[in-house]
Amino acid sequence: MKKVIIFASGSGSNAENIIQKYHKKEMDVVRVFCNNPNAGIIERCARLQIDCRIFNKSEWNNLASDLYAEIKNTEANLVILAGFLWKVNSILLELFPERIINIHPSLLPKYGGKGMYGNHVHQAVIENSEKESGITIHLVNSEYDKGAILFQKAIPIPQNSTPESLASLIHELEYEYFPKVILEYINQIQ
Repeated sequence: MKKVIIFASGSGSNAENIIQKYHKKEMDVVRVFCNNPNAGIIERCARLQIDCRIFNKSEWNNLASDLYAEIKNTEANLVILAGFLWKVNSILLELFPERIINIHPSLLPKYGGKGMYGNHVHQAVIENSEKESGITIHLVNSEYDKGAILFQKAIPIPQNSTPESLASLIHELEYEYFPKVILEYINQIQ
C-alpha cells in the first residue's frame, strides 16, 4: 500500500475527506504535518487517530532540523498539500520530485500566487466579474501555483455570489475531485 503524508494549515476538511475515503483502503496516510498550532486539522487527526506533527517556521527554515529527517523517515510516496499556506521549499521538492500535489480554489493560471488562497481568491474572482471559477489540482514546483496542472473543473458563478457562497461551491468540487485525482496519480507512481 502506498504511503502519503499531508501538510495542512487550517481546518483540515480536505485532509479529513481524503483520510476517510482512502486511509487503510487505497493508501496509508502515515502522518499529517501542520504549521499552525491552532489549526482544526489537529483535532481532526486526534479523532481519526492519525499522527499529527506540529512544526514552526524555525524548523521549516532549518535544513538540519529534525523535521526533515521525520519527513524522510515516513518513506512516503506522495505529499498532499491540503490547505497548506507556506511556500514549499527546495528541500521538500528534492525529497519528493514530481510527488507533491496541491489543490487551488481557482482556474489557474488565474488568481494564483502568493497571498491568493481561500476567500482572497473568491473575492478577486467576483470583483473581476468572472463568469466561472473552479478548482485546479497541480503538482508543486518552486513557484506558487505554477506546477504542472493535473486536473481542472470549472463551474458557472451564480449571480449575486459572495466569497462565502462561492467558497461553498468550490469546497464541494474539492471534496469530490481532489481524492480521485490523488488516487489516480499515486497509482501511477512506481
